[in-house]
Amino acid sequence: MRKLRWTLWSLLGVTTLLWLLADRSLFQTAGFFAVRTAMVQYSGILAIAFMSVAMILAIRPRWPERWLDGLDKMYRLHKWLGIGALVLAIVHWLWAQAPKWAVGLGWMARRPRVPRAASGDAVEPLFASFRHTAEMLGEWAFYAAVLLIALALVRRIPYHIFARTHWLLALVYGVLVVHSVVLVKPAYWASPLGLMLAALLGYASWATLLILTRLAGRRRQVSGEITAIRHYPGVRSVAVEIEVAKGWPGHKPGQFAFAASDPAEGPHPYTIASAWDAQERRISFVARELGDHTRTLSHRLRLGQQVMIEGPYGCFTFDDDRIRQIWVAGGIGITPFIARMDALARQPDPGRSIDLFHCSAEVDDHALARLTADAEAANIRLHILIDARDGLLTGSRIRAAVPAWNEASIWFCGPSAFGDSLRRDFAAEGFPVEAHFHQELFSMR
Repeated sequence: MRKLRWTLWSLLGVTTLLWLLADRSLFQTAGFFAVRTAMVQYSGILAIAFMSVAMILAIRPRWPERWLDGLDKMYRLHKWLGIGALVLAIVHWLWAQAPKWAVGLGWMARRPRVPRAASGDAVEPLFASFRHTAEMLGEWAFYAAVLLIALALVRRIPYHIFARTHWLLALVYGVLVVHSVVLVKPAYWASPLGLMLAALLGYASWATLLILTRLAGRRRQVSGEITAIRHYPGVRSVAVEIEVAKGWPGHKPGQFAFAASDPAEGPHPYTIASAWDAQERRISFVARELGDHTRTLSHRLRLGQQVMIEGPYGCFTFDDDRIRQIWVAGGIGITPFIARMDALARQPDPGRSIDLFHCSAEVDDHALARLTADAEAANIRLHILIDARDGLLTGSRIRAAVPAWNEASIWFCGPSAFGDSLRRDFAAEGFPVEAHFHQELFSMR
């Protein structure tokens, strides 16, 4: 999370610094309307910069994944950038509109008209002729963006509706690019600020085209066929085994992929619940019936059905140099640990001691028996806690069960509030959480 916050504040800080360097006259600005003009430029530049980076992350590029610690973290940053762009766009709109309202109500005197100085640049008059159109397009695009981003933040909206309305943001962004190119102060384009904006707008516009044509991630997609389906009614889950075509690069335990069994619904992310064997070419997913889509999987999936798989993604891959590991799984968060146990059963790691704590509010005897067998095959100490029977898992209970906990790394996958609580608990005990507490943020909206 520290990297996400650092990236967000760095974007804000670098953009602000470049803006200040691009226009030295800002420090001699006098009068409300001069300040208003500067703030309209500043807030607009920040808003389009935030939205541009959000659009770039939306196409799931591979190059920042290692730095940001996985696509799950990239999507969290995408969400923060979207919220930040929304706030900045509202501020931008208020700086542009509020003075007009004040003049209309008689609270302020109208700004005196000052003739524009002639420019030797042939492009500037051309942009000036489109100024009114760009302002109008930008205002309507702003209203659309506010509505679409607000809808994206409402978790009650079904995923298929969210996906379709969120796709429309790419169209809105395209309009805002035109608005920005025309209305950004012409002198800025020859400065480092202009170079940064040009790079962001260019890259994000290309990303927008990929999104609108539904080509984002296409190179990482392979077809697959469902070969086995197992139901676990006690925990409301379904496990699906898929044989993938050639082209799948393989995956590490703990990674996830997008799978689409219904073109109308689109792809959904699932943690891969199996190790990779290039000879078998099969991967497994386990989905819990929680959302509007996953509740229908057990009725809609069938043997032989074709699916599309895209990936793999994620850095929750159990890679570290600690001699001990503590795994904590909440509910369906057990899936990356199932994959890692499968890998350890095939290729043991005798120099490492591992404890797995699995917490669940529901019970399925068949699922628990299978989990126990997997842990035994991987030589892992399994601690199963059923909420109603054993109470909630806490940091103190983990430390009591694993006396050498301070020599371990902790890997958590489950409800985010639960993970955050454990993180704070271990931090309070002096555990280096930034280096050795790994938390999967498996929430893509």
